[in-house]
Amino acid sequence: MTSSASSTSIPIVDFQNWANGSDAERRQIAKDLTEACRRVGFVYIVNHGVPDSLLQQSFDWTKRLFDLPEEKKMLAPHPPGPSVHRGYSWPGLEKVSQYVHKEGEDADAVDAELRNVPDCKESYEIGSEEFDSQPNVWLPDDVLPGFRDFMTSFYWQCFDASKDLLSALAVGIGLEDDQYFLRYHNGHSNQLRLLHYPPVETEKLSSGAVARIGAHSDWGTITLLFQDECGGLQVEHPDEPGTFINATPVKNAMVVNVGDLLMRWSNDYLKSTLHRVTVPPVDGSRTRDTPKMTRARYSIPYFVSPNLDAVIECIPQCTGPNNPPKYEPVTQDAYNRMRGKLQYSEK
Repeated sequence: MTSSASSTSIPIVDFQNWANGSDAERRQIAKDLTEACRRVGFVYIVNHGVPDSLLQQSFDWTKRLFDLPEEKKMLAPHPPGPSVHRGYSWPGLEKVSQYVHKEGEDADAVDAELRNVPDCKESYEIGSEEFDSQPNVWLPDDVLPGFRDFMTSFYWQCFDASKDLLSALAVGIGLEDDQYFLRYHNGHSNQLRLLHYPPVETEKLSSGAVARIGAHSDWGTITLLFQDECGGLQVEHPDEPGTFINATPVKNAMVVNVGDLLMRWSNDYLKSTLHRVTVPPVDGSRTRDTPKMTRARYSIPYFVSPNLDAVIECIPQCTGPNNPPKYEPVTQDAYNRMRGKLQYSEK
């Protein structure tokens, strides 16, 4: 069953009957999911298979992590450059942008200009322990005992939830094989990200002096997002480019969005939508003599990506005589490196 969230035009799809429902129920879920991904590119999923108690634990661990003193978090620093996304990224290190460098331009000058508006957030990146090209960077065990074990397990539980979504999307697109996308996803190229947006002056966010995350699309296949109740996530309106609508938190739901590679696979049938994090509700405890401040915000995105050497090319069902392929084939690795060049500086 699908419905509209009360304060947004982002649909809600219930996955309660996906695992054990009838063929008709499964086809309806697949249809609702695919239509949401085609029209909006974002969808709320309820009854998604990740227990509420587990999500509460994941946010508890995330808060404990970011409450650590800076010198403790810096014991697991994000490696320099754009090649490895692991460990702790301190405020100002990462700059999220939709910009892609053009051939022959002064890339350093462009990067410097974009970084004049810093992203006010900190994050911690986690991947598969078996993904040798991007080894994890863990805190010492005595700094946050139990953190590594929990997050390693949570990483794979999120992948389990993503498998149902990938199967449903294959059915919704009209593929005979509901395992089509899963053949390209073994889970080792995914990324679990813990995010903290510290309180910041609302006026600075509104004026563009600082940012949380600017408008961008995600790089991979799909993204699963768990967010706290703070708010601030916005999605580009499906019918009004440049206008953004609030992705208001929905209790016990995960937000799922289409990534660039799934859009390329589907020849733009499914939509990789621009989204950003901006001004959430302000902290009402502030007095008129102090600046209005945003509340701290925590979110946990899980980026689902194809295997490193997977070739993403137009699915035959998504092309035809009047709808030729819009993109050249590309490997996940090559596309990732192209999109990541700006996000982390080489220094």
